[in-house]
Amino acid sequence: MLGVGSTAPPAALHRSVSILQEEKTFITGRFGFVLLTYALTAVMVGATLPTPMYELYSDRMQFSVLTTTVVFATYAGAVLAALLLFGRWSDVLGRRPVLLAGIGFAVASSVVFLFADSVPTLLLGRVLSGLSVGVFTGTATAAILEAAPPQWKPRAAAVATVANLGGLGLGPVVAGLLVQYGPAPLHLSFAVHLVLVAAAAVAVWRAPETSERSGRLGMQRLAVPPQTRTVFVVAATAAFAGFAVNALFASVAPTFVADLMGIGNHAVAGAVAGLMVLTAAATQPLALRVSPARSVAVGSAMLVVAMVMLNVALHYTSLAGLIAAAVMGGAGQGLSFGRGLAAIFELTPADRRAEVSSAYFLVAYVALSVPVIGMGAAAQRWGLQTAGEVFAVIVGLLAVACLAAILRLGRARNR
Repeated sequence: MLGVGSTAPPAALHRSVSILQEEKTFITGRFGFVLLTYALTAVMVGATLPTPMYELYSDRMQFSVLTTTVVFATYAGAVLAALLLFGRWSDVLGRRPVLLAGIGFAVASSVVFLFADSVPTLLLGRVLSGLSVGVFTGTATAAILEAAPPQWKPRAAAVATVANLGGLGLGPVVAGLLVQYGPAPLHLSFAVHLVLVAAAAVAVWRAPETSERSGRLGMQRLAVPPQTRTVFVVAATAAFAGFAVNALFASVAPTFVADLMGIGNHAVAGAVAGLMVLTAAATQPLALRVSPARSVAVGSAMLVVAMVMLNVALHYTSLAGLIAAAVMGGAGQGLSFGRGLAAIFELTPADRRAEVSSAYFLVAYVALSVPVIGMGAAAQRWGLQTAGEVFAVIVGLLAVACLAAILRLGRARNR
């Protein structure tokens, strides 16, 4: 033990300093990692918070299922615009300023929803929510990966994905409970979210800056190299099917529960809406243990089964069937989406991955908007039940086509 005035051998002193520096780096990295993970979860909660309230908004403002789907899908368009316009900005400006900007959009969205009294204000709230998610998610994911201590690096990507999906899944669950059992059903959830994102702003401010700041401001380029295109089409098809189902549950599931099944409990509606994404989050550790191609194949097969379940649930107005479809669909999307991107990256040069992943997310966010709007339009013409059944058939056939393409590619490689 070293006392006052004592001397230590240079080698021992060097080792002690090195150990202290490693411990300090680990503690700092761990602290930032946890803060950033919380911030990502808190922001993502806001993206799905309005879901259990669409029925209340519809009754109060007298609008149709089509309007509900348009309000929901507006968010996807804003996410996509933010990804393309601002996706590279954190590399130039640093992670913290961009993350704080994303939180600013989240605050603005919740404030707009607090005072929403018309369809245009709902649309504005969804646009701001989409901008928040589009600005925040990619930057937060990069910051989490960079802030992770070396011992946590192998699991950092999975943690970021679970935080992302977990926040999306918790949004309707928390809001459903507050709407059903709390005061001010159209306001309390957004007041709570303002508290959550205020804490997220503090977390981002306290977390260390992880970017070295390089490059120039500009739009994110979209491209798919020739050697990647076949696998890209297959994986993107699976992503399209999964996100289309995700959009259906996030926008119309509460209407299914209330109008088709006669259940007026908003907590139940919120739980059904959030269950698909929560299941997708729970499958992430399993997905990492399976090869990308097999994971996409299994995920596509599960989406086919989920659409059969959804069709049966809607036909017989079964809540249990709807819950089963949400779980199966969530597992299918959870297995296929992230691992689909991994399958694409296996064939993509490292310097082209950003533009390829942007193209992949473009497909996903188109799927989050266009099909569900089509379903809303069909509901006006044929009724909600028939429109939902047709939607399930179309998405199921899409997943079947994806599964067939994967099997065909596998046979071609084995020849």
